[in-house]
Amino acid sequence: MTSVEEPLQPGGRVRDAARTRAEILDVATQEFARAGYDGARVDEIAARTRTTKRMIYYYFGGKEQLFTAVLERAYGVIQEAEQRLDVEHLDPVTAIRRLAELTLDHHERHPDFIRLVSIENIHGAEHIAASEKLGRIRSPALDVIRRILAAGQDSGLFTADVDAVDLHAMISSFCFFRVANRHTFGALFGRDLADPGRREHYRAMLGDMVIAYLTAERADG
Repeated sequence: MTSVEEPLQPGGRVRDAARTRAEILDVATQEFARAGYDGARVDEIAARTRTTKRMIYYYFGGKEQLFTAVLERAYGVIQEAEQRLDVEHLDPVTAIRRLAELTLDHHERHPDFIRLVSIENIHGAEHIAASEKLGRIRSPALDVIRRILAAGQDSGLFTADVDAVDLHAMISSFCFFRVANRHTFGALFGRDLADPGRREHYRAMLGDMVIAYLTAERADG
């Protein structure tokens, strides 16, 4: 009986296995983002890597598991960026602006992430729901937002009682729209939301919008 040789051996094979998995995930990310889950083909992914379809199944188990692994890595990348964010020494207004800018910058640099999330929403987040790893992911940004909100309210800078998840959604929605709707928005209104010349304008606009929300007076009732 023939079988795929076990790649996880001491020494070079461990490194080769890690490189192969990373290469498969790189190409799979591009293919799923380009063609969607239904349109992507494992044969095409294998043809673009230095491996075989059989080896892809060995590493990941199948197309569904491969797509889940792609999502897990994509969310892991933004989680790592959030973990590196250092705003503890900043005043609350500057800190929340810095967090918003981080989100805008990350989404701009990772358009495949935006497409993957859009595709997963089309599929009702079924892969995320089935992933133990994604189910355990806690966005470091939420913890940062909670601390910033608490500091801002304690100091009297923030007048609004805002939920961290709601604020995260507010920031993410603008950043996501700017990338996901770039082409349709441009066709309809003649403005490229990803124009490098307007990048700083949108970074400032996002920060202004968030700060205005956090400092707005709320009507009773």
